[in-house]
Amino acid sequence: MNITQDKVVELEYKLTVDGEVIDQSEPGEPLVYLQGHNNIIPGLERALDGKQTGDSMQVVVQPEDGYGVRDEDAIEDLERSDFEDDIEVGATYYAQAEDGSVLPFTVLAIDGDTVQVDFNPPLAGQVLNFDVTVLNVRDATAEELEHGHAHMEGMDEH
Repeated sequence: MNITQDKVVELEYKLTVDGEVIDQSEPGEPLVYLQGHNNIIPGLERALDGKQTGDSMQVVVQPEDGYGVRDEDAIEDLERSDFEDDIEVGATYYAQAEDGSVLPFTVLAIDGDTVQVDFNPPLAGQVLNFDVTVLNVRDATAEELEHGHAHMEGMDEH
């Protein structure tokens, strides 16, 4: 069965950036996603379209098709009083936007009562190198299609 719209795909992957392993699936714990529902970055999803169980490939994803290009306007200064706990440079925190969505950000620096933060995704602007192996492709269930993502065996997800 080929990977096409509305198929559930299981794959093993290793992501490297500039030769450094950034993320990878654990043995026996593949990435499971629903094709065509923006569950994974666009460049990887497009590259997997049409592939089938057993296929292995290397995929290079440019920033525009990955986590986007860096936006220097996404670096902001916040007040230290905006934080409830101790602040750690390099740590990721979460802010709630006016529309209720949650925005992750990384602390870049602390200068007195000013905290410089970056709302760019950590991998924004990076060329992503994926090594992937397709382990399984199956039809999505009606519930998975309704929810817009794959469900893992034995889990009741909403």
